[in-house]
Amino acid sequence: MAAPTQIAYAAPAESGNLSAKELPAAEHFDVLIVGAGLSGIGAACHLQRECPSKTFAILESRQVIGGTWDLFRYPGVRSDSDMYTLGYRFRPWRQPKSIVDGTSILKYIRETAREDGIDRKIRFGHRATFASWSSESAFWTIQATGPDGASLRFTAKFLFICSGYYDYDAGYLPGWAGMERFHGRIIHPQQWPEYLDYRGQRVVVIGSGATAVTLVPALAESAAHVTMLQRSPSYIVARPSRDAVANALRRLIGARLAYSFARWKNVLFGIYFYNLARRKPDKTKKGILQLAQKELGPAYEEKHLSPRYNPWDQRLCLIPDADLFASIRSGKVSLVTDEIETFTEKGLRLKSGQELEADIIITATGLKLKVLGGMQLRVDGAPVNIAQTLSYKGVMYSGIPNLASTFGYINASWTLKADLIAEYICRLLKQMDARGYDFCTPRRRDSTIVEEPALSNFTSGYIQRANHILPKQGSKKPWRLRQNYALDLFDLRFGKIEDGTMEFTRLEKAPRAV
Repeated sequence: MAAPTQIAYAAPAESGNLSAKELPAAEHFDVLIVGAGLSGIGAACHLQRECPSKTFAILESRQVIGGTWDLFRYPGVRSDSDMYTLGYRFRPWRQPKSIVDGTSILKYIRETAREDGIDRKIRFGHRATFASWSSESAFWTIQATGPDGASLRFTAKFLFICSGYYDYDAGYLPGWAGMERFHGRIIHPQQWPEYLDYRGQRVVVIGSGATAVTLVPALAESAAHVTMLQRSPSYIVARPSRDAVANALRRLIGARLAYSFARWKNVLFGIYFYNLARRKPDKTKKGILQLAQKELGPAYEEKHLSPRYNPWDQRLCLIPDADLFASIRSGKVSLVTDEIETFTEKGLRLKSGQELEADIIITATGLKLKVLGGMQLRVDGAPVNIAQTLSYKGVMYSGIPNLASTFGYINASWTLKADLIAEYICRLLKQMDARGYDFCTPRRRDSTIVEEPALSNFTSGYIQRANHILPKQGSKKPWRLRQNYALDLFDLRFGKIEDGTMEFTRLEKAPRAV
């Protein structure tokens, strides 16, 4: 692979607060990836395998590989997806457990980066803040802040944003009356203290989503008691942490074939279950509740298990080996379904009048979304409002050249879509090289397309709070966002690159002197 070059381009007028004289010379790459988490490492591996002649680097704002799986340090942190679908298509999962803790996922990501040499392509402590596209020169100029606070510049023919979808700096906190009165500790899981001692403590976890159902059984192992306080329940589905079929197949046919089989088995079951929930919500709801009641006993109140919404209006919570249910049966965990009136000196007073005393209150109240890692964009001098664009195949954006971003599935493993997006970008780059194109831009040509919210079928709070900053989707292909891996696979892996919507441009080359 060729080494990156140093290019002293003139700074665009909109490059932040620094003048052209103050900006350093730019390091140039064919592709610049932003983010060294699950998506960014996967994108780099695909690029290195499929487009070996391309120069690339990864800008990572933190000092380590792993993204989400390094950031979250709360007890019991794990995925709510199995590793046969959360893992990369090109790197089989070989461990007996398929629903695993965050440490195991982090190890998998870092081993992948090391084995493929991707770790040597990462610029740690580099936060990309601004990117400006020039159609005249057909490249992006990216401004970043380095580890020592210095302003750095990079240029790239193609910009690939893999920075996730939420704000790493802070989670969502509703803000309740009287929080300042509480004499104990208030903690958001996204900022978990390194040495928090909760042994023998009374803990209240506010929330009912994936973080809460993960935290509660882990805390219950040593806390005096844990109360999970939920305004409304989530649908909770228990699955074995070990995939017996996959483990048996691994011994018979080897890791790679067994991985592929298990991946498709789980993908197809997920698609079936999601579609069943959409077609027959009442039947699906009844089935989920019956399974929960079987774990907890018929005396357990249904109000603690029955959400206000239909299955898959929000993401289901997966618990491995029914650990949350086991903690409830043991008496170490209580579920309370109510709303907070105010914090008190000793804990919480609920709207029903019930008092919950606590030493520690954990606000597992969700995430704040951040689009494109918070980067500001300009295209040919004009600022870009990403919320006014349409998402093209869930990969690129209308009117923005040579830029892609990774946003995974809501109803399935994130990596399924991340893998497909990386594969598509490699196909796109190879097609552009073969045809001599310098850049490509999705163009909205069909005037009959109706704009819709990006994730109109999902009512989760973190999605609804962010609708005003998310790109839109269109009423038909290729602007339609489909939460369906099988359909996306045919489109992104095998569909036409030059589909009439993507506009390709060649720069005029100056004639060579005779």
